[in-house]
Amino acid sequence: MEPSIAAVGAGAWGKNIVRTLHQMGALHSIVEPSPALRDAASTACPGVPTVSHISEILANDSIRAVTLATPAPTHHSLAKACLLAGKDVFVEKPMTLTAAEAEDLVATADHLGRVLMTGHLLLYKPAVVFLRNWLAAGHLGRIFSYHQERMKLGKARAVENALWSLGVHDVAALLFIANATPSHVSFSGHCGLQPGIEDDTYLHMTFPDGRAAHLHNSWLWPEDRRGLRIIGELGMLSYDEKSESVTLHRKTIDHALNHSDAGAELLFSAPQDFQALRAELEHFTDCIRSRATPRSCGRNGLDVIRVLERAATPA
Repeated sequence: MEPSIAAVGAGAWGKNIVRTLHQMGALHSIVEPSPALRDAASTACPGVPTVSHISEILANDSIRAVTLATPAPTHHSLAKACLLAGKDVFVEKPMTLTAAEAEDLVATADHLGRVLMTGHLLLYKPAVVFLRNWLAAGHLGRIFSYHQERMKLGKARAVENALWSLGVHDVAALLFIANATPSHVSFSGHCGLQPGIEDDTYLHMTFPDGRAAHLHNSWLWPEDRRGLRIIGELGMLSYDEKSESVTLHRKTIDHALNHSDAGAELLFSAPQDFQALRAELEHFTDCIRSRATPRSCGRNGLDVIRVLERAATPA
């Protein structure tokens, strides 16, 4: 039998979590303050109880875990309430809006022996897992730099900027693929639509071994661009998130500064029907049963928030 999970939030992304948990047979109930969204959730998941406030499910001992897909400023308070009520917790990205809040959730989960998992979806995409393992095997030799982008005409936020809204995915994936945390972080951005909220952002990171990483995020962009390029001494990799594929470009420059181009090779392509959200939530249910530490655990979420917070702090 699947763990019994209450889904808090049935809005833009939350409805996908609700639907997936229902398909898995793991959905106990739905918490959503909006009457219209509650009605939509009831239609999509007939027979599943819906309530308007999280307090209505916290004391229910038959609920083993909670997923949170609510506005980012609510994540800390809601996740902590669930942990204190004895529930395992899956909280969507960003885990919190400050490192102090993330540290508090990690400490609370550790103290109570609860599973705390962050919704870093890219860590459950097969191509990202392939990249981490392929690079760890040394196939690209020394890594020089990582170049990430996530831009489109998207939902502009009034609280967090494009980095916090879009770049959380990329920072989480980078830390996972690089298997390290940066020693230096710098940030620049431009506010066009609202004062103090950057629509277009650039994050630059340096790792202790000299590797560099560069991330461009924007919700004010004419094209939908999502991907990662990795430059190494033995070639260059291109990860296309839309096609979920990894291509090796056999392009190099040697120590004498001579360049060579031996063509390209498709290294990996994920099945067309692969569902990353399903894989992520199945991993959560596995961790609930086994008490294992999730791949995107609370500490992983904390590491990401620390990078974002450093980016927000003037040098």
